Amino acid sequence: MTTKVGAGSIVLFHNAALHTPEALPSIIEYLLSEGYEIVPVSELLLQGNYDTDNTGRMIPCESA
Repeated sequence: MTTKVGAGSIVLFHNAALHTPEALPSIIEYLLSEGYEIVPVSELLLQGNYDTDNTGRMIPCESA
């Protein structure tokens, strides 16, 4: 479940998923032990004229 996590990853949990409540504490503990920091999404998003590509990465918008 954490094999694709990397710097700047946004980890999404569905609050209505069956096993989220019991899985979340151990996942957070693991990520913190690996040196990751839990921050609001707003701290990860780039400010300015950016778009999101098909992989979910933010890229500068091309000038019109």
